[in-house]
Amino acid sequence: MMIKRSRVAAVLAGLGLLATTLVAAAGPASGGLPPRWVGTWGTALTAPSLANTGSSLNGFADQSIRQLVRVSLGGQKVRLRFANAYGTGPLTIGRASVGLPVAAGSPTLHPGSIRPVTFNGSESAVVYKGAELISDPVDLPVSALQDLAVTLYLPTATGATSWHWTARQTSYVYAGDRAAETDGSGQTAAYNHFYYLAGIEVLSPTALGTVVVLGDSVSDGSGSTLGANTRWPDYLAGRITGTWPALGDPGVLNVSLAGNQVTKDGLAINSPALGDSALARLDDDVFSQPGVRTVIVELGINDVHLSGFPADRIIDGLRQLAVQAKDRGIRVVVATLGPFEGYSSWTAQKEEVRQAVNTWLRGDNEFDGLLDFDQILRDPAAPTKVLPAYDSGDHIHPNDTGAQALAAAVPLWLL
Repeated sequence: MMIKRSRVAAVLAGLGLLATTLVAAAGPASGGLPPRWVGTWGTALTAPSLANTGSSLNGFADQSIRQLVRVSLGGQKVRLRFANAYGTGPLTIGRASVGLPVAAGSPTLHPGSIRPVTFNGSESAVVYKGAELISDPVDLPVSALQDLAVTLYLPTATGATSWHWTARQTSYVYAGDRAAETDGSGQTAAYNHFYYLAGIEVLSPTALGTVVVLGDSVSDGSGSTLGANTRWPDYLAGRITGTWPALGDPGVLNVSLAGNQVTKDGLAINSPALGDSALARLDDDVFSQPGVRTVIVELGINDVHLSGFPADRIIDGLRQLAVQAKDRGIRVVVATLGPFEGYSSWTAQKEEVRQAVNTWLRGDNEFDGLLDFDQILRDPAAPTKVLPAYDSGDHIHPNDTGAQALAAAVPLWLL
């Protein structure tokens, strides 16, 4: 990992200012900071699969979806954010709830843990086409790294969904309204996707903003164990837990998308589930997040291996990501492009492009910090390949051990 030395003094000074601000804000009389809403979990949603994978194109009718997530940051209350960004018409929510699974990955919930989710006091609501809807606060205290189950009853035909293709978590589909039931058996389908649920916020007295991971499949968790929350941003959230007041207890939101490119939409290659280009989704997936203070950019390898773009195009796109984020006062940390020789699309020419992008990233550029993921993942004996101990088997995505190594290499003071 390499970090700009020119940034160190500025960041350390910033930490000193943060500590001073916290002391002043807390004060002996107040006893602490006032609670505020901060993102604790998030995902990027896309247009549905053209092949109707996971019923994403046809949608649901008189069915419930129970989705399992793990939050990063604890809080006194929660509220949920639903999105109908890619629907063809209004989305009707008949009823929604949030509860606590009896075990990680289980759709069965602890008795008494289910809390109804309301919208302006009503249990039903409409999410208009292209819009989002934030729920009322739910009186459910949660701990850092706690699993939650969000159940959504959809009484009428939804049509095309807004979904996340590679969730690495199983969502369970049931006939009828199951929002108030703890029993998770009897599902009619089980899909490894998220639907409509875009984010979860907590009311926290300690959190000072969120860290957003804007990445591709390396961050989205391809190669990680299904249902185990072993993506590298998950491990990063675990490292951050308990760092108050030094770090300010930020939540970690992973808005990465498998196959995502810096400069090209997935629809351009008939794969809308890969998402709009990172440049096109900055507003929705990064800037709109509550209290975002840092974005980690892990992107570019798909521009190389999927599209064969030249280094200059990728560099220009990454530079533009940094400019737009910093214009909004957001710190930007970037990751180098990892090795992928042995993957089906690798060529010597694409390797030259990857090396050129990484050379630029390691030089003097517009980012506030650098995470040298390439250096961490590569095999010292064959630097264009992933170290076997970190290889998920496809020669491009890290396994759980590799993901843990990536998270361990992130200097928390950069965030």
